[in-house]
Amino acid sequence: MHFRGLALLTLLNVVSLSVAPPPAEVKNMKLKVRWMAEQLVVRLDSPVGPTRLAITVDDFDGLSSFATILEGYSNLIFDSFHDYDQVKAEISSLTGYIIQWRRVHCSTQQTRTPVPSSLQTLQSQRRHVHTIAMEALRRMKELLEQLLKNLEQLDTC
Repeated sequence: MHFRGLALLTLLNVVSLSVAPPPAEVKNMKLKVRWMAEQLVVRLDSPVGPTRLAITVDDFDGLSSFATILEGYSNLIFDSFHDYDQVKAEISSLTGYIIQWRRVHCSTQQTRTPVPSSLQTLQSQRRHVHTIAMEALRRMKELLEQLLKNLEQLDTC
């Protein structure tokens, strides 16, 4: 008799883990990500030079890949680069929020998302630290602007 109760409880736990987060929680997450991204876009308005971006909306698919790309660009901006330490802190905060939200609300924990080739190209040219940092800032700003136009991308874990 106790075995049935335990089996039923286990089954309910499995079912509850496979259910998507409630729409209200997804909406709150999107609002917070939107607010954080808008703040970063404002801070990133200052890099000089024309934008030559290779990233498109298709380069990230959901929370996991977005966090991977943000983290990759953040790693290309060295801490003493034109007082962008606050920007790096905000990027880290946004990335951390997305990763934590995913851990709590996504039933399937994906393995590490592959890094897009455009980001890999920048990462392979680290000897040009100033140029790479400026390009990373430009691409990050474009990525955030595209995210703000397409928050539905965050529906995918």
